[in-house]
Amino acid sequence: MAYDGRVYLADTSVWKHVDQPSVSGEWAAAIEERQITISPIVKLELLYEVRNGADYDSVDTLLGSLRDIPITRSVTNAALSAFRRLAHNTPLGQRGIKLQDLLIAAAAQDASVGVLHYDAHFDRLAEVLDFESRWIAPAGSL
Repeated sequence: MAYDGRVYLADTSVWKHVDQPSVSGEWAAAIEERQITISPIVKLELLYEVRNGADYDSVDTLLGSLRDIPITRSVTNAALSAFRRLAHNTPLGQRGIKLQDLLIAAAAQDASVGVLHYDAHFDRLAEVLDFESRWIAPAGSL
């Protein structure tokens, strides 16, 4: 099984690199094994990038086949708590994190899945939330 058999919420930063030869095989296996989940935040980011209605429908169909991790009240509560911890860790510590990344990480914690990404923000978020932060490839390699 791909990714040691673990389930991950795939961040938008991953989707931009899934065609890279160094990651495409393991990614395809993880999709096949239903190890990849999605959240409404990631869906919105990915659908924002499409160029026309046909592409929108194609991407929406693909994303609709994945297990959805919802943004619930418990997710927003966890995000607010993590935001507070970031602010207390360093001055303006919460300002270096994108809000969508905060919600994605909180949703992963709530669903007990990891976050698959290519974005250093998730390593920082893993310090204040309980989820596995996993790079799809070493930082700077893609």
